[in-house]
Amino acid sequence: MRVDGSLSGAPVRSTITRVVVLISLALSGVLAGPGMTPAAAQQTAPSPQIWTVPEIGALPNDAFSQQVRRGRDLITATYAHVGPEVADPAKRFAGNNLACANCHLDAGTKKFGIPLFGLFWMFPEYTARGGSEITLEDRLNACMTRSMNGRPMPNDSPEMQAIIAYIKFLSTGVAPGEVLSGLGVGRMPELDRAADPARGKTVYATACLVCHNTDGSGIRRSLPTTDLGYMIPPLWGSDSFNDGAGMARLITAANFIHFNMPHGADYLHPQLTVEQAWDVAAYVISQPRPRKAGLDKDFPNLLEKPADTPYGPYADGFSEQQHKYGPFAPIRAAIARLKAEKEGSALAPR
Repeated sequence: MRVDGSLSGAPVRSTITRVVVLISLALSGVLAGPGMTPAAAQQTAPSPQIWTVPEIGALPNDAFSQQVRRGRDLITATYAHVGPEVADPAKRFAGNNLACANCHLDAGTKKFGIPLFGLFWMFPEYTARGGSEITLEDRLNACMTRSMNGRPMPNDSPEMQAIIAYIKFLSTGVAPGEVLSGLGVGRMPELDRAADPARGKTVYATACLVCHNTDGSGIRRSLPTTDLGYMIPPLWGSDSFNDGAGMARLITAANFIHFNMPHGADYLHPQLTVEQAWDVAAYVISQPRPRKAGLDKDFPNLLEKPADTPYGPYADGFSEQQHKYGPFAPIRAAIARLKAEKEGSALAPR
């Protein structure tokens, strides 16, 4: 090597020549290997298609795109459009000042933050809670009457149609029948004991209180009687979800908390341990909240009732306390046994 760093000398030239020859042979297929043609040697396995959330900012300024954007606004600022304090009483569908995005995080685009992407083609679908097939509109109104503690929106209302358009947009590129990863709230291991609200109170004080307030009331963006909603949503009390909401069930609440809370956590980087998440969820769902009438009519087939449904009636003989806080394995075992007995009875000769 010369002082200036360049290569010199016959050995180096010889090495370079050999490298060039090897590259030429490889490209010509000589080094492709037994039984392989040059074309086969150059082929690579196709990469799996990766679905990503579509970019709403790239939409044109046409009627459908405007409807999609309005749907996103209804998700992120529900209180400002259909909340209990909006100017037009006819538009007061929500009964609290929450936003749909308080549960459907990042406007419904966060994995295991109850995302809305890919859902459009899943409906109609059967739901055990009603014991019948429901439409996407039915599912949205279940949120409106439970999580938002309000009343149903008409299917043909501009608000309903805008939210439908947004969910359809978030399903761009998803084939009917395709199920994307990241839906729901995730699933962590269950405890072999009951979740403990007393332990959860301690977790709440260290990990949740600074945002959600000492009494679970959250932090409003402005004084009450305005429609600016919350910077941090309430977790219980009169302006929170009612006792018929999905988030009032321990399994949903605990997994949501584990994979999303405190602020900054996600499914790859949880900040609470599994036990902490179960216990603090138990503390949250043990607090007072609005009551929904008619919950006894949910799940007409009691053998389809989820183990963590915190209200009766039940078919399995376990207490409401155990259904609310667990452990759930004995309940599931009893349900499985009852189902087997029912099926055996139906098949028995008469």
